[in-house]
Amino acid sequence: MFGAIRETLAVPFTPARLRADLLAGLTIGVIALPLSLALAIASGAPPQHGLYTAIIAGIVIALTGGSRLNVSGPTAAFVVILVPITAKFGLGGLLLSGLFAGIILVVMGLARLGTLVQVVPYPVIVGFTSGIAVVIATLQVKDLFGLGALPAAENYLDNLKVLAQALPHFHWVDLAIGLLTLAVLIGWSYRQSRLPGHLVALLTGTAVAWLLGTLLGDGFTVETLGSRFSYHLDGVTGHGIPPVLPSLIWPWELPGPDGQPVGINYDLFKSLLGAAFAIAILGALESLLCATVADGMAGTRHDPNDELIGQGLGNIIAPFFGGIPATAALARTAANIRAGAVSPLSSVVHALFIVAAILILAPVLALLPMASMAALLLMVAWNMGEARHFVRIIRIAPRSDVLTLLTCFALTVLLNMEIAVGVGMGLAALLFIRRTIELTGARFMERHEHPHTATLPNSIVLYDINGPLFFGAAQKALSGLTKLRHDIKVVILDMSDVPLMDITGLVALESIVATLSKKNILLIINNLAPRIRLKLQNAEIHEQPGIIQFVPSLDEASRLALAHANSPVI
Repeated sequence: MFGAIRETLAVPFTPARLRADLLAGLTIGVIALPLSLALAIASGAPPQHGLYTAIIAGIVIALTGGSRLNVSGPTAAFVVILVPITAKFGLGGLLLSGLFAGIILVVMGLARLGTLVQVVPYPVIVGFTSGIAVVIATLQVKDLFGLGALPAAENYLDNLKVLAQALPHFHWVDLAIGLLTLAVLIGWSYRQSRLPGHLVALLTGTAVAWLLGTLLGDGFTVETLGSRFSYHLDGVTGHGIPPVLPSLIWPWELPGPDGQPVGINYDLFKSLLGAAFAIAILGALESLLCATVADGMAGTRHDPNDELIGQGLGNIIAPFFGGIPATAALARTAANIRAGAVSPLSSVVHALFIVAAILILAPVLALLPMASMAALLLMVAWNMGEARHFVRIIRIAPRSDVLTLLTCFALTVLLNMEIAVGVGMGLAALLFIRRTIELTGARFMERHEHPHTATLPNSIVLYDINGPLFFGAAQKALSGLTKLRHDIKVVILDMSDVPLMDITGLVALESIVATLSKKNILLIINNLAPRIRLKLQNAEIHEQPGIIQFVPSLDEASRLALAHANSPVI
């Protein structure tokens, strides 16, 4: 734990480093402010909870994680998982799922699983992210077209049906502001400017909506953050977000779907556990992928297990201050590095900027058009969709990779992320096992392939195994020894290229020894790795003259085999 802090303190602190972190923190604070609002809304939560997440999780993860340049907060990747949680269990259930996911992440880090998470195949990651992007984009259509709050559907196809029925009633004013914002976002992406494009786009959309609303009056109304969301503070009703800092709350006292405190009990825990695992797995993938990219951009080195622990602690603490699930955000991290950040201080500064924005800019934030926020998330969805990579995998990858990609994509879109994460990880494991099996080969060797075996008689055969003998490959590799000619007296089993053997391989070898022994065939095992030899000894497979013997070289194996083959039968 605290790997990022330890690495930071190992470098001398200078005023230049402080200035770089301050400027970087302000830059990503500007980026994170509207994104945090939009992502909370997209997840079904009031917008201020996205800001609370960026503040609490952003600080805790930066100070306890394993990557000194990661910037954490609410991210688009979680939206697909969080929307159904909020719809079914309310805000209280949403925060509790993040708390449970945080505990799982800490356990993963303590179990040193960080390096294992990093080996998830590329098609699985692209399938997840592309599916998430499609769902996020679909969820923004209602606000982009000014359709208001539509009834939540349980699956993607039902959502499409609800949208199709509501589209004829779209509001052209909201659509115009949304398309204007989107056009500025797209146009600004082609400019070389240090000014964040989404800030320019949101300011443009907000300014145009306010100006036309002022000039045209009731004939030009746009749904805004303030018109959709309200709060009660000291007996006064306000619009938008409350201008107060996050305070300590008990997540289980927040409302469920019926407006009453969600509580905490075993049934609720069991219902949220699947979603918590999905959040934890996706959060681990996202944060470690982000840390790897950050290392490549900045030349740093992260500790994956410390990063998981830090992400877990952030998600455990944030719900007690109103924070929704969080993980490292790739866009914010990349912007942090480009802005010159050198330590976790930049993430702390970004959180403090959001604190100041809540206290000072809350009335201004209430003017943000919902259509502009939807346009911002459409751009986020496009950027995370990686359409070019998706098409490239389909075009050039092996069929198994294409199948994995399309399966993860389809499950993410049509069902839910819990199933997609489980099936995706299962496919990743099966793909790894299959390819490892393909690495293990076995064959009968010709005598002329080695100078020491060239003169051996036909009653002696050489069998070569290359690759690991584990549960997927052992039976396949050793099956050739079950069908031998009747005149065979000796089998030389060359295991020089066998790096490991599990219990399945050991049992298969035991079976081969027993089969050959019944046929009075001597088994000579050549050049067995010491650790595998120890496993055989622990399984009580020892040298037995005339049954099984171990030798260090083919030269010695040949002499021993020739002596046995020429010995008289008693």
